[in-house]
Amino acid sequence: MPSNLPDGANAVAAPERADVRDEFKWRLSDIYASIDDWEKDFKALRARLPEIEEKRGTLGRSAGDLLACLRLRDEISITAGRLYSYAVMKSHEDTRDSKYQALASRATTLTVDLSSVTSFITPEIISIPEDELNGFTQDERTRGDFADYRFMLKEIIRQKAHVLSRAEEELLAKSGDMANAAEDAFSMLTNADMKFAGIKDEEGREAEMSDERYMKYVSSRDRSVRKAAFDSLYAAYGGNNNTLGATFNGMLKASRFYSGARKFGSDLESALDRPNIPMSVYDNLISTIEGNLKPLHRYIALRKKILSLDELHMYDIYSPLVSNPYKDIPWETAKAMATEALTPLGPDYMAQFMSGLKAGWIDVLSNKGKRGGAYSWGTWGVHPFILLNYNGEFADISTLVHEMGHSMHTFYSHKNQPYPMADYTIFCAEIASTTNEELLIHCLLRTTEEREKRIYLLNQHLERIRATVYRQTMFASFERDAHDRFQRGMDTTAKDLGDMWLALNEKYFGPDATVDREIAFEWSRIPHFYSPFYVYQYATGFSAAAALAKMILEDGEPAVSRYIKFLSSGGSGYSIDLLRDAGVDMRTPKPIQDTIDLFSDTLSEMEALF
Repeated sequence: MPSNLPDGANAVAAPERADVRDEFKWRLSDIYASIDDWEKDFKALRARLPEIEEKRGTLGRSAGDLLACLRLRDEISITAGRLYSYAVMKSHEDTRDSKYQALASRATTLTVDLSSVTSFITPEIISIPEDELNGFTQDERTRGDFADYRFMLKEIIRQKAHVLSRAEEELLAKSGDMANAAEDAFSMLTNADMKFAGIKDEEGREAEMSDERYMKYVSSRDRSVRKAAFDSLYAAYGGNNNTLGATFNGMLKASRFYSGARKFGSDLESALDRPNIPMSVYDNLISTIEGNLKPLHRYIALRKKILSLDELHMYDIYSPLVSNPYKDIPWETAKAMATEALTPLGPDYMAQFMSGLKAGWIDVLSNKGKRGGAYSWGTWGVHPFILLNYNGEFADISTLVHEMGHSMHTFYSHKNQPYPMADYTIFCAEIASTTNEELLIHCLLRTTEEREKRIYLLNQHLERIRATVYRQTMFASFERDAHDRFQRGMDTTAKDLGDMWLALNEKYFGPDATVDREIAFEWSRIPHFYSPFYVYQYATGFSAAAALAKMILEDGEPAVSRYIKFLSSGGSGYSIDLLRDAGVDMRTPKPIQDTIDLFSDTLSEMEALF
């Protein structure tokens, strides 16, 4: 079998990029036909940056001056987005190719320069008297021209109290690299400098350990391998605990500096203000989950029973309960499974989905030097793109529908919204992708009777909810308490943080888990903590997606119609309102409670099968 065809066993070595057939590659030529075309746009755009600078001080003179600046910024930003996305995605095709690494570096520098040169726009709009600004946007002669910018201007006015003077905004913009020092130090320590003791794999061979390899070994069916990986990982993190405590505190200081500079009462308030998410959403998530931990405790007890363990340790949490029956799935079969699962989304969605599968959206296969993992990315005016590393397992099919969910969200948003309102928020970003994953698992459970396969699918569903809802809520609870302690002047030493983390693990995993003391170091390896108050959106996103998938399957066309409208809304309104119009009100605890009930019902079937 040719090594570049993903239609069978995953046993051959990854091919060189040149040996992969074009049908399995994305078509980045849809952005730029050649590097020469990219270079022309790059040179022209850099020469145009002074045009924006010339608009400084003019925005309040007239509606025409304001419009001219906003349209110029959009025109230049669209080109910058094309330059950046093309260069970075080309660099991901083969990370060994220095030509494209250099291209990506130049594109990154250009976007930073663009951000700096446009930093005057928001403060200058803020300085326009509100009645004057309203006059610009509501005058019969200019009202239509401002239609694309009305929501953006509304948002600027809403956030007026937290926007600083032009000079202060420029200063904050320039401090960005310095503020990232803690995260940079964390990344270098954990990815480059930290050393891990070697372990023995399932065949007794010496194996290197690293943070990236940890999940592979802690998911082993061999308990000695799991324990060795756990011990190696946390010995390394424990040995660097004080340094990691210092980098974490550096992040806390930067977060408090920026939220304080912008006159927010807390870091959490600052993080939720930009997408205009009520504080009650965050609090409801934590209180609802922590008030309903018994289903998670039941799952831990069942896991302990199935594995026949006297004590279930933290290194037993990821052990597979049954063998994976979904292996060596041909790419054509994967596409067919995805298509069947997503059919309830209606003919319009499926027509575009099928087109995307064969129209150069997806880079399917691994090749030597290719960036690992998966993502969906898009740039204005061109179809979305998906990077995969397909290996023929169930997780790869789940990844396919997940990333296509992102891409379809982008497709509908860009198709139906003007550029200033096309981008959806992070709060909404994981909903479309997770809705697709929910539809996949429901489809497979509906059509699968074989006991071993059902157990595998049920456990996959339970693990997704445990890892995405329960675990990320535990992260969110820790973040809230850590930032609050720091703001109130309480100690946030590595020991304090470890004690907090240990107590949360004992609370969440319950009486049937043996919570090893080493888990107290786990907080120090979570990179998402360096983007404060980001992780809660995984839990809210999953809960919203579970509710949407249920409505799509049970209510049919009316629910599909609302869902497509949600996908098409982009950033034309507040996320919380767009989601409510789709049928899910995240201001209430109901979507969270419904997800807990879904977990409990899935667990009940799993318990019955055993």
